[in-house]
Amino acid sequence: MQPFTTHTGVVAALDRANVDTDQIIPKQFLKRIERTGFGQFLFCDWRFLADGSANPDFELNRPAAAGASILLARRNFGCGSSREHAPQSLMRRGIRALIGESFAEIFFGNCLALGIPCLSAEPDTVRALQEAIAADPGAELLLDLEALEVELESEFVGANRWRVHLDPGPHQMLVSGQWDGTGQLLANGVELDRTMGSLPYLRGF
Repeated sequence: MQPFTTHTGVVAALDRANVDTDQIIPKQFLKRIERTGFGQFLFCDWRFLADGSANPDFELNRPAAAGASILLARRNFGCGSSREHAPQSLMRRGIRALIGESFAEIFFGNCLALGIPCLSAEPDTVRALQEAIAADPGAELLLDLEALEVELESEFVGANRWRVHLDPGPHQMLVSGQWDGTGQLLANGVELDRTMGSLPYLRGF
């Protein structure tokens, strides 16, 4: 597992509240048994028109969002069902971090299990980021996870550094590279053996 300390990338701004997991990855694509291929179906119902062509009005289809690795959301992003396919589709599409007003709890945990930080910010901060990105489409955002700050690398935007939030537990897991549950178990083998040895119903295993 690699520590997540900084990331620089283009931002795609999705100015919609209460985006649920069925909108992130529609249910008809959940039959796949592989972990690959989900990226092509991300936001499928919004990205494409009825004839299969790209919807030019959808935010992520705009040229400035091409190759974006940071998604700017609003409140309650990832609500709805607990499907793990939602963060998988974001990751497979190249999204490495999310910033929003708030995130659904299970979605947040599923993202953390993939090493994808979901950073929360005040509504005014999200609005300021949206405006800054609109003023300089395609500009890159520097995400400093250790300092919990983001900075838009743009000569056209004035105040361009903002604070974001991540609870101490997930923050430590990401910056230390111990966000993967299996990796944490393997890294604490001695403690696990000691605990198992102290439990009568596990002795002998």
